[in-house]
Amino acid sequence: MEKHRGFPGRLPGTDFQFTIRRANAKGATRIIARERYRDRRPADRAADTAFVAALWEQFGDEPFVRGNLDAGRLSWLFGREVVPAEDPFDPESYDALLQLDVARAQAAFPEAFE
Repeated sequence: MEKHRGFPGRLPGTDFQFTIRRANAKGATRIIARERYRDRRPADRAADTAFVAALWEQFGDEPFVRGNLDAGRLSWLFGREVVPAEDPFDPESYDALLQLDVARAQAAFPEAFE
C-alpha cells in the first residue's frame, strides 16, 4: 500500500479521516459511490471540501494511486469528482488508479480551488 507523504491525515479539529495508517489484512475496503444529499451537515461538507483541496494540491489533474486514502471519504466523491483512471477498475485494490475530475470538482467545491 502506497502512503501519500504530505497528504493530511484528517480534517484539523475533527474526527473526519482522510488517510489510513495500515493496510487491512483482508484487503482494501471497497470504494462505492455514495449519495450526497443537500441537507448534509456543514461539517460533512467542510470535510469534503478540504479533501478535494488536498487532492488538488497533492495530485492536480494527474492520475494517482488509491494507496492509503480513506475509502469512506473517497466514496463520498467517487463517480463524480473522483473517477477511475483505469479500465478495468478494481474498487477493492490499494493499487487502483483514480483521478480528480477538475471541472466537476470546481463546480461542486469552488472554495477548494481558491
